Amino acid sequence: MFKKVIIAEDFEEFNLAIKQTLNDFNIDNFQHAKYCDDAFLKVRKAIQDKEPYDLLISDLSFKKDHREVKIGSGDELIQKVRELQPDIKIIAYSIEDKSVRIKSLFEDSEINAFVLKGRNSIDDLKKALTLISSSEQKFISPEVASALQEKGNYEIDDVDIKILKYLSDGTSQDEIIEIFKSNDIKPNSKSAMEKRLAKLKDFFKANNTIHLVSITKDMGII
Repeated sequence: MFKKVIIAEDFEEFNLAIKQTLNDFNIDNFQHAKYCDDAFLKVRKAIQDKEPYDLLISDLSFKKDHREVKIGSGDELIQKVRELQPDIKIIAYSIEDKSVRIKSLFEDSEINAFVLKGRNSIDDLKKALTLISSSEQKFISPEVASALQEKGNYEIDDVDIKILKYLSDGTSQDEIIEIFKSNDIKPNSKSAMEKRLAKLKDFFKANNTIHLVSITKDMGII
């Protein structure tokens, strides 16, 4: 089982729940940070002191306040910690249920577990701790695992990224179609473009095109 844990979580109620779960496993050497910057500094100092953490539990979303920060999200913190300490085990603990973001965490940041905050989060956290402490297997909360499987038939491709980038630059849908036609990029018909945008909005649970661009920017996709 884990011996030294760092928790990055800005809501006290969730922080207390995580601490109680660690206590249930007789893990008493843990530290907490409400800001990603602080969590990263703690990880770096622990490495310098030759007493590294063996587990990071991090939320993904952190509420902004008066303090200026360099690391604004758990996604970025996880990526930086993984680069700094490749062998650390990482659990993302979040209300996030967008499959593309979760998939990116597993593929790009190589997290070991994703626990969805909710009705079963404590039980799932216990299962994740047990599984990843004794093996290289991954854990993901069942509700999110099902969503990933359901949405697995649609993948974001290079054309989707191009469309999103053009939209973020203020290019209209009709202008994108003309650009695609001149460069022989498909889809370049109005109906096909509308269908693709509809799929993207559904995939990211966006209310409209502006919301779609905002979500994909926040996720670092564009």
